Amino acid sequence: MSSLSRELVFLILQFLDEEKFKETVHKLEQESGFFFNMKHFEDQVQAGEWDEVERYLCGFTKVEDNRYSMKIFFEIRKQKYLEALDRQDRAKAVEILVKDLKVFSSFNEELFKEITQLLTLDNFRQNEQLSKYGDTKSARNIMLVELKKLIEANPLFRDKLSFPSFKSSRLRTLINQSLNWQHQLCKNPRPNPDIKTLFTDHSCNPTSNGARPPPPTNNPLVGPIPKAGQFPPIGAHGPFQPVVSPSPGAIAGWMSSNSPSLPHPSMAAGPPGFVQPSSAVGFLKHPRTPTGMTGMDYQSADSDHLMKRIRTGQSDEVSFAGVAHTPNVYSQDDLTKTVVRTLNQGSNVMSMDFHPQQQTILLVGTNVGDISLWEVGSRERLAHKPFKVWDISAASMPLQNALLNDAAISVNRCVWGPDGLMLGVAFSKHIVHLYTYNPTGELRHHLEIDAHVGGVNDIAFAHPNKQLCIVTCGDDKMIKVWDVVAGRKQYTFEGHEAPVYSVCPHHKESIQFIFSTAIDGKIKAWLYDYLGSRVDYDAPGNWCTMMAYSADGTRLFSCGTSKEGESHLVEWNESEGAIKRTYSGFRKRSLGVVQFDTTRNRFLAAGDEFQIKFWDMDNMNMLTTVDADGGLPASPRLRFNKEGSLLAVTTSDNGIKILANSDGVRLLRMLEGRAMDKNRCPSEPISSKPLTINALGPASNVSAAIAPTLERPDRGPPAVSISSLGTIDSSRLVDVKPRVAEDVDKVKSWRIPDISDPSQIKALRLPDSIAASKVVRLIYTNSGLSLLALASNAVHKLWKWQRTERNPSGKATANVAPQLWQPPSGTLMTNDINESKPTEESAACIALSKNDSYVMSASGGKVSLFNMMTFKVMTMFMSPPPAATFLAFHPQDNNIIAIGMEDSSVQIYNVRVDEVKTKLKGHQNRITGLAFSPTLNALVSSGADAQLCMWSIDKWEKLKSRFIQAPAGRQSPLVGETKVQFHNDQTHLLVVHESQISVYDSKLECSRSWSPKDTLPAPISSAIYSCDGLLVYAGFCDGAIGVFDAETLRFRCRIGPSAYIPTYAVSNTAHPLVIAPHPSEPNQIALGMSDGAVHVVEPSDAELKWGGTPSQDNGPLPSNSSNPPLSGQPSEPR
Repeated sequence: MSSLSRELVFLILQFLDEEKFKETVHKLEQESGFFFNMKHFEDQVQAGEWDEVERYLCGFTKVEDNRYSMKIFFEIRKQKYLEALDRQDRAKAVEILVKDLKVFSSFNEELFKEITQLLTLDNFRQNEQLSKYGDTKSARNIMLVELKKLIEANPLFRDKLSFPSFKSSRLRTLINQSLNWQHQLCKNPRPNPDIKTLFTDHSCNPTSNGARPPPPTNNPLVGPIPKAGQFPPIGAHGPFQPVVSPSPGAIAGWMSSNSPSLPHPSMAAGPPGFVQPSSAVGFLKHPRTPTGMTGMDYQSADSDHLMKRIRTGQSDEVSFAGVAHTPNVYSQDDLTKTVVRTLNQGSNVMSMDFHPQQQTILLVGTNVGDISLWEVGSRERLAHKPFKVWDISAASMPLQNALLNDAAISVNRCVWGPDGLMLGVAFSKHIVHLYTYNPTGELRHHLEIDAHVGGVNDIAFAHPNKQLCIVTCGDDKMIKVWDVVAGRKQYTFEGHEAPVYSVCPHHKESIQFIFSTAIDGKIKAWLYDYLGSRVDYDAPGNWCTMMAYSADGTRLFSCGTSKEGESHLVEWNESEGAIKRTYSGFRKRSLGVVQFDTTRNRFLAAGDEFQIKFWDMDNMNMLTTVDADGGLPASPRLRFNKEGSLLAVTTSDNGIKILANSDGVRLLRMLEGRAMDKNRCPSEPISSKPLTINALGPASNVSAAIAPTLERPDRGPPAVSISSLGTIDSSRLVDVKPRVAEDVDKVKSWRIPDISDPSQIKALRLPDSIAASKVVRLIYTNSGLSLLALASNAVHKLWKWQRTERNPSGKATANVAPQLWQPPSGTLMTNDINESKPTEESAACIALSKNDSYVMSASGGKVSLFNMMTFKVMTMFMSPPPAATFLAFHPQDNNIIAIGMEDSSVQIYNVRVDEVKTKLKGHQNRITGLAFSPTLNALVSSGADAQLCMWSIDKWEKLKSRFIQAPAGRQSPLVGETKVQFHNDQTHLLVVHESQISVYDSKLECSRSWSPKDTLPAPISSAIYSCDGLLVYAGFCDGAIGVFDAETLRFRCRIGPSAYIPTYAVSNTAHPLVIAPHPSEPNQIALGMSDGAVHVVEPSDAELKWGGTPSQDNGPLPSNSSNPPLSGQPSEPR
């Protein structure tokens, strides 16, 4: 066989392998004898497929060929013989001995006799030489090592152990070139030739008017037409039928042919794919037709109108139909360089995404697992969702174990859906959350998917088969596609050999595909109707890489960083999978993985060297850099809004800066102008949604209006231009909040500040069959579905609400009574106690893991770790004395716990290694409160000495301390339990003492306080922020509840004990010892009482919230504080 014929066999082998004809591939390998597939051979040996092993070998050698071959066959047959003996199948062993091993007796008769004697032994391992024979699997693996050495040494296998190196889909490429050539030889070529067979030469039927049409640039079978002289005459290949080459003039005519509707830029220089309906599909090489399609099984007919354009000149660019990449014309005003807003997120921002239509709504995900929605125009946080497992009972065991071992979880990616009505969040452990979003800024749980084993590294929305889905990838090396309606898995793509880092779904006309990158630097592409990878290329840097298309979907970019810190921003030539342009300007060693984004089909931006770098897409040299007035991390994350007028970039102090170009500045000024107009015009509707307070600053009257829907200029003409927005009728603008008349917003409850009648609220006393003892600790689970109490007798009680018609969400509510839950075993969750001290006198403390799967608790004895599902004790530690008095989990590491002690110290304890890392000393009495602030990187402790101490959580050093101030008329210094809690902004601290509730700033300076007086004269027993940080709830020793504005500590309303305690249970002494806020319902609280009861309290259906903005009929809000309101965020440049 000639060398070309031999090469043709290799091309066929490649084609069969790409088409997954595995058995045919190996049959051809064996029959041709050109390539010995060692992987296939190993698989067959390990599977014990001995007949197939020998058949495959016989295609390359025979027993008698040489001593290497003889040894190979002998080892295989000996192993087969020993396995039969090991199975006690002596009949099979005799058959192997006679038929297979007998042939070796003529070469070594003594050896054959020794093998035969093994039949007489009960266990062949009695033979000294076989005494170390293990199990079958290990014996096969040992034999394989020997066989591979023999094969590699055998001269008959020389040059047959490696497959020749050539481009993928090479046979398709050659056929495609032939079809192009044949089409050029047509006397009457048609623009879209109907090629139905490869069995005969192609020829087009003449057109009706005899005119010569333009070249066939988008035929479903035919790729780009070759340049003159690019392909040698086919006849030169010997075995193929010679074809007359067209004259140079004919080719030149094709290249210069002019059509007003079809420009002809130059084609890609590399070989075309067999089927290339577009550059993207060329990159994917050869997508297959769905089953049942007529015609060729290479390409869907949908791609008939996907055009690949042929260009003149020497450029290697590939363009798409209707798009010409003309040089970008820009001005400095087009770049987002001006800092216009600064937002304080409070924790490290991991991912951001602007709403696809509402240009100033920013979605943010952080390293502690929470997500937020920001209206960047008004700096208002519209929504905040801390991480929790929505349904822990439905979680897989790997997920439960992962959260149990380390409850810390981070957002890896958060993205909006294409219509902005849904968003998806991928977390660092297993889970994906989908939320629905409405224009009021409300987020509702939609789906929780246990998507991957390990981290979910990326999430994106896609429309395969015209169905909205999400695409996820993870540490388990898989890519999965889920429908967003029910969360059913639609596709699974496997083939990466390392964790998948990112996904980039895209489409060209009706061809849907996914690009993916893994941390080994491999880029793959996948089609939904063909689960194998269609592309396998190496990304620059061979590590973490993200891919993104330009806004019009015609240009593909990637940005990645190597393990050594070398960053690469490139544009890809899709038709070849080759790098078309590499952008310069990165430092030699980037400090982190560089992130990038594209905007307006014009600019690229990346975060590097503590700044933002900009490029023109058509120029590899960097345009400019912006440091955003400083404060950026080494590799900041960044995200453009859809219009490219705003750019969000992360800061090193857990915040976000918003940069704008001239259009963005005008947009924000327009929104501010509209808000000011509303303030000046009381007759206009105002927002009925409570204002979110940033940094506990003064509440703004600005309505969170959303920018009108602005289409990208490069995606079509905008409905409204930026410059005309200032004069547009406000009725055409979409606001994010429902609007009600001003007189409706004057809440009636303010006129009744004292709530004493049960009809004015919803209250529920929880059922309890366990002996009552005063409730000393009370906490909602993070899901909001259950309530956990710890009584003074060291017994825990857990109430669970069920999903019913009256309570479809299953969340805690005063409308439906919950079940006092116990495991089937009837076990009570009871703390260890100190025998030398009554439990009633012992301090109790409790802390719940973020995933609600376990609780840590103590009641004067050892600290116990309980499983919340079984109530069983998982471990106990910290034997008294001293006893633990307060517990708090470290915000970044759930294995680290701060434990306040009875001896006034704070111990920093590592649960995993059962070790006290350090002891913090600074108090003079027992610890009664602990609160972490990731923003301040600090821990604040409070004690019964009425002292506050702030500690660095890096070096565990004391930063400052302060005794709380005594109110007027109160003896100083104060003593007694002092509790602390950080506000959502993580910088302002609520301090609670029986004499006062106060707010302290990050320097432990008191900025606002309130002391019992007037209608609330009794000592304070407990106080807490609402989940949204807008309210403070305080309990009093006379049974009353006070509701206060969090910002000003102004009194909103009083809830008397007669309103929530049933008439039959009214006691002169019962009062709330502890208040718990619901984690997602800001107007719901639970009260743990001194008589052992637990009550859930909510406003009535008529009121909806506690108190409200006072009407003028009520006069000014009462306050006894002389301190000014807390300062809000500083104003930003406009």
